[in-house]
Amino acid sequence: MEDKNRHSTDSNNDHSQPCYFGVTPPHSLAVPKLQDLKLTKDLKTALKPHGMFESIQELTHMKEILSKLNGLVEQWVREVSIQKNIPPLVEGHVGGKIYTFGSYKLGVHNRGADIDSLCVVSMHIDRSDYFTSFYQLLKGQSEVSDLRAVEEAFVPVIKMRFDNIEVDMTFARLALKEIPEDMELKDDNILRNLDRKCVYSLNGCRVTDEILRLVPNIDSFRLALRAIKLWAKSHGIYSNVLGYLGGVSWAMLVARTCQLYPYAAASTIVHNFFVLFSNWPWPKPVFLKMPNNSVNFGFQNWDPRVNPSDRYHLMPIITPAYPHQNSTFNCSQSTRQVIMQEFRRGLEVTEEIHTNKATWDKLFETPNFFTKYKHYIAIVASCSTEGDQLKWYGHVESKLRHLTRALEFNPHIHLSQIWPKSFSPVEPKPGRHSTQWFIGLVFAQCGMNIDLTPDFSNFTAMGK
Repeated sequence: MEDKNRHSTDSNNDHSQPCYFGVTPPHSLAVPKLQDLKLTKDLKTALKPHGMFESIQELTHMKEILSKLNGLVEQWVREVSIQKNIPPLVEGHVGGKIYTFGSYKLGVHNRGADIDSLCVVSMHIDRSDYFTSFYQLLKGQSEVSDLRAVEEAFVPVIKMRFDNIEVDMTFARLALKEIPEDMELKDDNILRNLDRKCVYSLNGCRVTDEILRLVPNIDSFRLALRAIKLWAKSHGIYSNVLGYLGGVSWAMLVARTCQLYPYAAASTIVHNFFVLFSNWPWPKPVFLKMPNNSVNFGFQNWDPRVNPSDRYHLMPIITPAYPHQNSTFNCSQSTRQVIMQEFRRGLEVTEEIHTNKATWDKLFETPNFFTKYKHYIAIVASCSTEGDQLKWYGHVESKLRHLTRALEFNPHIHLSQIWPKSFSPVEPKPGRHSTQWFIGLVFAQCGMNIDLTPDFSNFTAMGK
């Protein structure tokens, strides 16, 4: 059973280290007061209408899906092993396993969210096998729809809907002859002799596991993280691909708050989250633990003293597993400015909540993006078939942050903010499947004629 109030952590198994979680001592060891517990109960109640908790039936369904996928991986590994003339006595023991990471593994999976998973296999299975024979095996399953392979991604992935649940599955081939059923991924030595794609595929699980290990109170962490995720999505600042913060970044910020207030209730963690990060002196990095520089398998840790490119990162939040990376490398001046505005607004609202001047519902209200700015740009992605549009949508979305970054470098533009949610056209064209995004603009001066054609031309050329 998980100990929800763990009293010390030791990321390097060095008993000379101080007995507290994180890189600095806690700010407070105060325990919750009755008012804190009441606000926490109110917070949980406020989250429920937003689908932030799964039912027992939904959890059971996801477990069944993962079990089926694990069975398919085992079947596929056996078939490939036979094709590669692995001896029968060995073939039955090589193994292959599905691991989970992200919100599902953190225990904060909300209704309708996807499952992040990792397929781990032994050394005689190649990535090319994964994207050919395993892809074909999935294609033949009646439960699978919207199947697509994204081999060119930084972390290659197979995406699908499995029995109406979105599943993203990455791949890692270990330099081992077999994958034991009870194998854990926390040992840095499993990265030895692996290529970059396998290492970064593994890091999804390794980072998630470390976050859970570095949090003093799991229950408070999970409830506070559910609240912060809903707040960030409601306020249009939840999207790694568009230059905001993604799920792992939000989880690390909440985890760091928990480290500084190890006995606090979730309601206090949420308030202190805004206190802490509305005043954070970026680009000072956020660490859950200091990087272990004694491990070196040829992959760089984030370190601006050594890597010149790291010096330009604007909101560095450093992952707690080797190779330690900045999870917010897509962040731009504009997205940081928008995030900081929302941090400050979140602090104002939570202070009202803690003084009984507002309820939690106010924190989760979605602002009207379309009244915030005077000027907007619409980007439309359109295809003639639904299947092509699914791929084109993902491709265009992955390039949008380059457009917003180009716009913020335009001397006539003070701020560009993209809203992460996409929209269907109000008047769709017959025979076309379309999606559109909107960017709000603040110009440095009013009353000027500004030509943005070069920025748009560069963006459309990038998308081809």
